[in-house]
Amino acid sequence: MRKGKVVLRAYLGGAVFLLALWWGIALLVELPIIPAPDKVFAKLGHVFVQAIAIHGAYSLWRIAAGLVLAVGIGYPLGLVMGYSQKADRLLAPLVYLTYPIPKIALLPILMLLAGIGEWSKILMIFLIIVFQVIIAVRDGIRAIPEETYYPLYSLGASFAQLFRHVIFPASLPKFITAVRVAMATAISVLFFTETFGTQYGMGYYIMDAWLRVNYLEMYAGIVVLSFLGLFLFGLIDLVEHFACRWQQ
Repeated sequence: MRKGKVVLRAYLGGAVFLLALWWGIALLVELPIIPAPDKVFAKLGHVFVQAIAIHGAYSLWRIAAGLVLAVGIGYPLGLVMGYSQKADRLLAPLVYLTYPIPKIALLPILMLLAGIGEWSKILMIFLIIVFQVIIAVRDGIRAIPEETYYPLYSLGASFAQLFRHVIFPASLPKFITAVRVAMATAISVLFFTETFGTQYGMGYYIMDAWLRVNYLEMYAGIVVLSFLGLFLFGLIDLVEHFACRWQQ
């Protein structure tokens, strides 16, 4: 409880500092392109329910779908590669050859194959997260000393028991860290993908407000997108807090 209060105070302090910096720049520049935060939040209060909420829901859905797909495919692959040296020798070259490819460069191909609708955006999020999940899980499992397995082997433990008591706890911290790191990139790329072939999403809303020269709505959209990222990071931290208690 005490640690939670300390973290909350730190976040509030950071938010106050950023708002003060924003306010100072707005007063110094005095241009419409940098409105004061009070005007932006007032505008946000007027347009959130009727306009921004649906765009935020679409963006959150795309991130969640891409994340679930990446974990559902990436974790088992990382598990197999980490536990079996033969599987690692077979799959590691494929992962290493495809991982460095800039994922945003694949967007035109995804749009040609999956269309310009939801699937191309979800697959882009999937491609950003899945490789980091695979490598993090594999490395987490390979870091387990072989001596850890010997007592369990001698007692006749099944693979399911090994996974539950050794493999999953050992790989969980690196897995969560990989998702946390990939999430920031995923949100940035999602903003770019939502400017193509859609009428919903925070990327579309922000760019549409910019084209309409409505800077208050543009900044309101940026604030909501920032809060969306903060919500996801906080959710990941909460999962880590309860799932990795032995690290505290």
